[in-house]
Amino acid sequence: MTGGLQIIDVALAPGHAGWRLDRALADALPSLSRERLKALVKSGALERSGTPVCDPALKVTGDEAFRLSVPEATPAHNEAQDIPLNIVFEDEHLLVVDKPAGLVVHPAAGNLDGTLVNALLHHCAGRLSGIGGVARPGIVHRTDKDTSGLLVVAKNDVAHEGLAKQFAAHSIDRRYLAAVAGIPKTAEGTVDAPLARSSSDRKKIAIVGDGRGKRAVTHWTRLKTGGGAALVECRLETGRTHQVRVHMASIGHPLLGDPVYGRYGKRLQELLKGMGFHRQALHAAVLGFTHPITKHRLSFQSAVPEDMQELFTALGV
Repeated sequence: MTGGLQIIDVALAPGHAGWRLDRALADALPSLSRERLKALVKSGALERSGTPVCDPALKVTGDEAFRLSVPEATPAHNEAQDIPLNIVFEDEHLLVVDKPAGLVVHPAAGNLDGTLVNALLHHCAGRLSGIGGVARPGIVHRTDKDTSGLLVVAKNDVAHEGLAKQFAAHSIDRRYLAAVAGIPKTAEGTVDAPLARSSSDRKKIAIVGDGRGKRAVTHWTRLKTGGGAALVECRLETGRTHQVRVHMASIGHPLLGDPVYGRYGKRLQELLKGMGFHRQALHAAVLGFTHPITKHRLSFQSAVPEDMQELFTALGV
């Protein structure tokens, strides 16, 4: 480390001949992602025999030597806060958190602190190698504030990039448990309907057919019924904002307690009010993915939280 820079000497192998420079560097330096290396090359951080090499698409000949200057990760802008977390798995590359309902994932207007990111900055102090050059946790996917359950978070660029590729390829196993109004007539089904911001209310997500929406697919299975409601498992093929909430409401079975998309009879309304249940009944119960570094397949399950258990009991589910 020199003056806040980490100097890395890189020796490419004969087998790298003909490769793009950024690809060859990523192969030789597995601790840095290809996207991070591409940005460093473009910034002039790479030299060959004292001369900057700034084209990440350059074809290499193999048996070449480079020197890379990697700036120390800059501190995140958000404040580290000592907020209790339920960590179900952690290693040097990533961690899996069981998030309680009520905890916002990422700081934004109206929630600048007290978020999962603030908590992770405290928990991971000194153990974040930087995402895009910033010492921050890599939030690859999010859940709504009032949705409980499992989230995976990257600690470094390589893990972040590897997880993001799995989400893009829809190879992540994400299964949610939801209590919905009414009883679906069939045992299972699929909602394949594109989603986008509602043109009439920017706070809402809507199914759109005008080409604006991103493809969204939810596979649901009816598990149990009772009290004019049903417990369903929703397996996400895609992960769009409010996806489960909008898709289930679109087929006439909105999530109980959903303050935005919930529309159901007076009896269910009174039941929820009497229980003091004021959030969408949605829990991220299963999360499975391939570890981006070790390549081991990991799978985690989260027990249904107490408030949803009480709701199931009251419904007779």
